[in-house]
Amino acid sequence: MSPRLDGSRTQEATSALPPEQEHLDPIERPGPDVEEFDALAGLPDIPAYDEVAPADARALSRTLFERLELLEEGTHEHAYVRNTLVELNLALVKFAASRFRSRSEPMEDIIQVGTIGLIKAIDRFELSRGVEFPTFAMPTIIGEIKRFFRDTSWSVRVPRRLQELRLDLAKAGDELAQRLDRAPTVAELAGHLGLTDDEVVEGMAASNAYTASSLDAQPEEDETEGALADRIGYEDHGIEGIEYVESLKPLIAELPARDRRILSLRFVAGMTQSEIGEELGISQMHVSRLLSRTLVRLRKGLTIEE
Repeated sequence: MSPRLDGSRTQEATSALPPEQEHLDPIERPGPDVEEFDALAGLPDIPAYDEVAPADARALSRTLFERLELLEEGTHEHAYVRNTLVELNLALVKFAASRFRSRSEPMEDIIQVGTIGLIKAIDRFELSRGVEFPTFAMPTIIGEIKRFFRDTSWSVRVPRRLQELRLDLAKAGDELAQRLDRAPTVAELAGHLGLTDDEVVEGMAASNAYTASSLDAQPEEDETEGALADRIGYEDHGIEGIEYVESLKPLIAELPARDRRILSLRFVAGMTQSEIGEELGISQMHVSRLLSRTLVRLRKGLTIEE
């Protein structure tokens, strides 16, 4: 053990009291400093936390846990020892957090969540169990980090049921893939998990909400395409026009020959109503009425089709 950790937190009996209290009998002097000294007396010196070796940290943690069991919760001394244990074992949190460095969340957030798990482990730990604290704390720290990813890392918020279903499907998919030497079908996944095909499909669809890629994301090194936005198709509004034309063809075919010619002259040849009237030998007003009646008929036919 480091020599600095062998030393005791002993202090001289004399304390820096205000001059006006120097003449008081020790029994009459204010007591908080004496009580704090008694509660923390005998503890080793606490060096800089980043300089403590793992073996020294375990030994010092055991000493602090022994003292923590003797202190009343909510007191200044209890808070001091508890906070010291947290600082002393932050290396466990950083080690656990390093396993998740490939995730999209900032490492600072992962360490913060892991520290919550460390605090929970400190509050639950009992020396009487005969287990080293790192062995006891690591599952709690990792569990807290995994819970954080499960609850917050979804790009789109989905119900907890679907979040858990995604994990079950992933596990079942790996097991069946090893057994079948191929990717399992929806029916095979459903039979393995005791679910319906619709439930499996719903879980697969929910998995798409777990991660999202930026439109500016660059491709892998071995790919020649540009950013993701350059590889995504766009909505062609001309398709909507094609659908209307195909739907109108049978309706136009049912029109009288004169009405079809008026439509052709107006919307294909681009002639005005006056020009159409001269072409057909009828008035412009008559052309307007015929055209309006034809358009109403076609519009009504499209509405019925839809």
